Amino acid sequence: MPEPNNKERCQTYLNGYAAKNIAAIDDIFAEDIVLRDWKIRVVGKTLALEETQKNFDAVDSLEIDILATYESDDTVAAELRIFIDGSEELYVTNVITFNAEGKISSIRAYVGRGDN
Repeated sequence: MPEPNNKERCQTYLNGYAAKNIAAIDDIFAEDIVLRDWKIRVVGKTLALEETQKNFDAVDSLEIDILATYESDDTVAAELRIFIDGSEELYVTNVITFNAEGKISSIRAYVGRGDN
């Protein structure tokens, strides 16, 4: 079976995130990951997992729709619509970089707005 490509790895990450599955996230994060969004910046797998778990604990449910993806050699940008607890809608673009082992080495997240 061929190795997954980076778009597939991105999908795996987003599926794990939507399921609030910290073990799946742990499997795909590199040890030296840099996680940055509009509120925080952390370096290292332990801190990135802690921040991810905080996000999971703050909500009952997450649904992630991938609106578009864009890929270069080692990076996937995913434009997302995220539904939080079935009522709050958030538009985010994640720029996810993968290392040579196929692990996520950085996630840069940018909040945006929908078309309405």
